[in-house]
Amino acid sequence: MNPALIRLLQLSDPALPVGGFSHSAGLETYVQLGIVKDAATAKAFVTGMLSQNIHYTDAAIGSLVYDAIASNQQGEIIQLDDLCTAVKLPKEMRQASQKLGMRLIKIFQPLCNNDWLNWYATAIQSKQASGHYCIAFGIIAVALQIAKADALTGFYYNAAAGFVTNSVKLVPLSQQSGQELLFSLQQLIAELVQNNLQPDRELIGLCCTGFDIRSMQHEQLYSRLYMS
Repeated sequence: MNPALIRLLQLSDPALPVGGFSHSAGLETYVQLGIVKDAATAKAFVTGMLSQNIHYTDAAIGSLVYDAIASNQQGEIIQLDDLCTAVKLPKEMRQASQKLGMRLIKIFQPLCNNDWLNWYATAIQSKQASGHYCIAFGIIAVALQIAKADALTGFYYNAAAGFVTNSVKLVPLSQQSGQELLFSLQQLIAELVQNNLQPDRELIGLCCTGFDIRSMQHEQLYSRLYMS
């Protein structure tokens, strides 16, 4: 038995009660505008979110958290937290990241009792840090002794599963189409994980502007099922 694998499954479980089901990351806007309307366009959305938005923001930052802990640099994690806030231009996306991060910490802090996680929670309480999800995920993954590549794989899978679930509900797609879409992302996730093992810090924030615009437009939609 691999205890780290079991811990990773729990950490990356899309059903983990952190509130991820209430956020669509702008997908609701795309659906209402008729841009995402079937399995093909849903796959384009999910692929773009993974390979552009998440690849150059949350996943890269989460990877750098591993390096900061390995070199015992608390200041680096605070800088990464600030950087994460800066690159999330839409208000709803910033708030979502913080809410999910705080809930993740609330679940795992009593389970881990880890010095780094306790320090980050204290930094959040003292307003030194915002408490973003990707940073909390990285710290918790280290505390659970999950290898970086495995943690990144779980992080991408969690995001992909969330996007697919939202696509099934919003487009809508059949459950079978959703599973086929999720299955088709395996090679992409493997490639993105490999690229994120040593991320280029200078490229953080290099994402598609369209995603940010649709997320901002979500704030003004006439009717909404999701918080972001």
